[in-house]
Amino acid sequence: MPVNHYDQILVVVSFIVAILASYTALNMAGRVADSAGKIAYIWLVGGGFAMGTGVWAMHFIGMLAMELTMSQRYDPVLTTLSLGIAISSSLFALWLVSTERLRLRRLLPGALIMGTGIVTMHYTGMAALQVSEPVVWDLFWVGVSILIAMLASLIALWLTFRLRREAAQVAVLRAGAALLMGVAIAGMHYTGMMAAHFSPHTHALHQGMNGNWLAVLVSVMALAILAITLIVSMLDARLQARTSLLASSLAQANRELAEMALHDTLTRLPNRILLQDRLEQAIRKADREASTFALMFMDLDGFKNVNDGYGHDIGDKLLIDVTARLHAILKGQYTLARIGGDEFVLLAESKTPEEAASLASALVSVIDRPFNLEPYEIMVTLSVGITLYPYDGQDERELMFNADAAMYHTKHMGRNGYHFFQPSMNHLAQTQLQLMNDLWQAMEREELRLYYQPKFQAPAGPVIGFEALLRWQHPKQGLLTPDIFLPLAEKTGLIVPVGNWVIDEACRQLREWHLQGNTDWSVAVNLSTLQFEQPSLVKTVMDSLERHKVSPEMLILEVTETTAMSNPDESVRILTALTQLGVKASIDDFGTGYSSLLYLKRLPACELKIDKAFVNELSGEGEDVTIVSAIVALAKTLDLKVVAEGVETEMQQQFLTALGCNTLQGYLLGKPVTADAVMGFTQGRK
Repeated sequence: MPVNHYDQILVVVSFIVAILASYTALNMAGRVADSAGKIAYIWLVGGGFAMGTGVWAMHFIGMLAMELTMSQRYDPVLTTLSLGIAISSSLFALWLVSTERLRLRRLLPGALIMGTGIVTMHYTGMAALQVSEPVVWDLFWVGVSILIAMLASLIALWLTFRLRREAAQVAVLRAGAALLMGVAIAGMHYTGMMAAHFSPHTHALHQGMNGNWLAVLVSVMALAILAITLIVSMLDARLQARTSLLASSLAQANRELAEMALHDTLTRLPNRILLQDRLEQAIRKADREASTFALMFMDLDGFKNVNDGYGHDIGDKLLIDVTARLHAILKGQYTLARIGGDEFVLLAESKTPEEAASLASALVSVIDRPFNLEPYEIMVTLSVGITLYPYDGQDERELMFNADAAMYHTKHMGRNGYHFFQPSMNHLAQTQLQLMNDLWQAMEREELRLYYQPKFQAPAGPVIGFEALLRWQHPKQGLLTPDIFLPLAEKTGLIVPVGNWVIDEACRQLREWHLQGNTDWSVAVNLSTLQFEQPSLVKTVMDSLERHKVSPEMLILEVTETTAMSNPDESVRILTALTQLGVKASIDDFGTGYSSLLYLKRLPACELKIDKAFVNELSGEGEDVTIVSAIVALAKTLDLKVVAEGVETEMQQQFLTALGCNTLQGYLLGKPVTADAVMGFTQGRK
């Protein structure tokens, strides 16, 4: 008789085991595919064992679900053999789907082998059933079961391969695929069972394992193995996903750090480090191919004034726009880098000097147009220095140094242009570099000096004070005036400590003069733009006054008109803080900048100082006379004293006195002298 009665509970259990085995197989395939080395081998063996056990358990639970009149007993050897066949088939399946590619010519033979394994496992298990009469098989249903096994294997292998990678949408697809695969595997088993016919006279033999307890044992062990394997697989997948996320985040962070380390944060251009690497590569390529290239050192003319006058935000926007303009005209292979505040370097292919000159001219022209930075329209120009490899340097350092020297030559020649490097420029550049290095040590070596130019009550005295003028007693070049070394001090930032030293030294010297009886003398000190912007300026001034016991009203701080108007609100705040403490303020070089009368009225200054450029041209008539007259009239209206500097002739002395200038200063009345010579000078005029 055919088998057509089953225990429904065991049938359900067999389907659950089949579906769970299929889902476990899908997870194991993912673990094998995502792992490498010994870990992949461990997942392959463990997965094959779990999957094989699950398929085999489903088969035996299905057999035990048969409701036969006899108790079932099984041959332990054949039972174990069927388990081995199931595990081997599963190992083969997982190995097959873990390959990088699964083409049809591998899929079809693989499905045939796996299907054969399942069929062999099933009928070997059936052969393990110990009965007195042989089972009669219906060949039709046997054939159908074999066909189902082959199709189920083909579908299972294809789905497992396609769904082996972890992804958000894979979880749902895996569940559906596991359901389909489980039903197919279980369907093959029950189709095979339909092919089995047992004789009514068949009875169980006494040897073999009892099927009553075998059903419980197989069910519990199979579910336990599959559950444990699946849980371990899912935990590992979650751990691997988290590790992958951390690794991805770390890789992204490393990429961002590398980007920051090799590129300028504002313009995103290569920085000095990346430029050096590109330049070394260019040198090796030029040596290999016997070719040439050009290195251009570029500096914006007037950029400092933009920062001082409009603020650093506008300066940053200007640099971004400059970068965009330069990129717009560059073609071919090149590296455009930013290595400093307003310093750019271009590394470009150039076969001839004419090509380099043409490119440099285009760069200068593209910058020499207004930049519209709302609400301002700003003009800057470009100075370029050019070196050609291998003619102007043999290594990265020499090429950069010579290009920098050529750029400075362009600035000295009027800016807004370009020059090729010439050996004569090197001497000037080396001199400037040496002077800059010496300047760093000048304060430690006590080489800085203050000279004092007397200020006279108009027209000819008495002396009412002095202006402190900085000099540098260079050990090799002698006494240097500020126009030689102060630009270097401003470029390096050394101007701040130098300026603070000037304030302190002037206060110390003024205290000595007061102790000698000249208590009505004052001293004026010039403040640089950078020093004026320091937050610690007020404290620095007051500390020096307190240290040397000088009354604050005897110190006059001179700020140029351009500096005062670069940030009027801040200038008003700083000068107000100083004057409230008693220090006097003077607006120097008045008439050369762009003053706002509204802010000038608010500035707490005590005097205006007429620039000597107007005084030098005084001749009784002309534009300079008109300007000086207007300045004096404006000062009187604002209740300010007027100081005229650069007085060198008696005509200038008389004219300025007649206009109403309060104080005169110049070579006609007294040249700058050392502190030691001041007393002799003043006594000689009494």
